[in-house]
Amino acid sequence: MGTQFSVAICLMAFTLAYVSLAQNPSNEDYLNVHNAAPYASKRIADCDLIHSTGPYGENLAEASYALSGAEAVTLWVDERPHYNYDANQCVGGECLHYTQVVWRNSTRLGCARVKCNSGWWFVTCNYDPPGNIVGERPY
Repeated sequence: MGTQFSVAICLMAFTLAYVSLAQNPSNEDYLNVHNAAPYASKRIADCDLIHSTGPYGENLAEASYALSGAEAVTLWVDERPHYNYDANQCVGGECLHYTQVVWRNSTRLGCARVKCNSGWWFVTCNYDPPGNIVGERPY
């Protein structure tokens, strides 16, 4: 994993996303989901954005530079304009990364980053319990 990647920075970015929705999770609610680092290591060879199919909610990102945790979270939160709360659906673009970031019941978080053989960087964040439950709203 890169030396400048910080799970604490990821946590701060996630907390800011919650605060923007007037939710207030406490830091004590966040526990490291240990699946993130081993799965990220499995992606070193190809850097493909393939989900782990594990028991957690999961967001993935990749970049040609050492994407920070805060930058990855920003990519996902920037999908917010595509989420229509009243209809509880994505409109005009992808929004499921955003809804997972702000999912009210996801209280444990684990993130990891690796540099792939291609030179690109791969970031994964896991959420427990997982969000994006069909028919439920994230907040």
